[in-house]
Amino acid sequence: MPTTDVLDSTMYYEDQGSGTPFVFLHGNPASSHLWRKVLPLVGGRRLAPDLIGMGRSGKPDIAYRFDDHARYLAAWLDALGLEDVVFVGIDWGGALAFDWAARNPGRVRGVAFMETIVKPMSRAEFPEAAWPRFEAFRTPGVGEELVLDRNVFLEQALAQTVLNGLSDEDARVYRAPYPTRESRRPLLEWPRAMPLEGSPEDVVARIEDYDKWLVASPDVPKLLLTFDTSPTLMVREVLTKWCVDNIAALETEHCGPAGHMAPEDRPEAIAAALTAWSARRHLVSNG
Repeated sequence: MPTTDVLDSTMYYEDQGSGTPFVFLHGNPASSHLWRKVLPLVGGRRLAPDLIGMGRSGKPDIAYRFDDHARYLAAWLDALGLEDVVFVGIDWGGALAFDWAARNPGRVRGVAFMETIVKPMSRAEFPEAAWPRFEAFRTPGVGEELVLDRNVFLEQALAQTVLNGLSDEDARVYRAPYPTRESRRPLLEWPRAMPLEGSPEDVVARIEDYDKWLVASPDVPKLLLTFDTSPTLMVREVLTKWCVDNIAALETEHCGPAGHMAPEDRPEAIAAALTAWSARRHLVSNG
């Protein structure tokens, strides 16, 4: 099982192939398991870490704020000596990819993203179906009961973000890292970090910083993958238009019907889009 020491803990990661490093970053409440059907279908060296406190990575005694995840991810990338990285990110994994790229512009070769946090959002830009749930998660006391005590992220919400549903085995894999109340702390902190209506200010500032990089990095190819049908989708027409209007060197590819956890529903379409984009942009070397 590949793990590496990172700061005061360890991080688990999948590692397949050779050549250009493609780093696949999951979001909440998933793990590298999300990419299991995509990784075998694309070229280059495919690395998929479990974010700190999630999946099979260590669970240090930290707050699990956005900055914490960014620090551990940066340390993992440094520990593996990764350069000329191509990121593939979803949900908070996409945000972490943007953040690292903006802070390390000389080390990023490309960024593909889907269903992620591209900008601070207003209520009108956020999926209406998800708003009541996120308000509850962000309410002191209520969020703790829902996520830490009742484990609703894994027992209810996750299945709702997969259009075709999860098998019992896959649900078990996603559930396994969180057997206790305290182990679920990262799952609660992520929705509380969502940049909605100007709050929380520290996360909004980080996102505004990486938005400046997204606008001003024409030398770094970018790919937005979009989907349709599910009410759980985050990147709908309004945010897609913002991306097209504001992100430099952007291509878009529609990959069909999916829920928010799109690699569960459309792994082949995602892999095909990544492969075609990588070829057009000459991103892959297999040496």
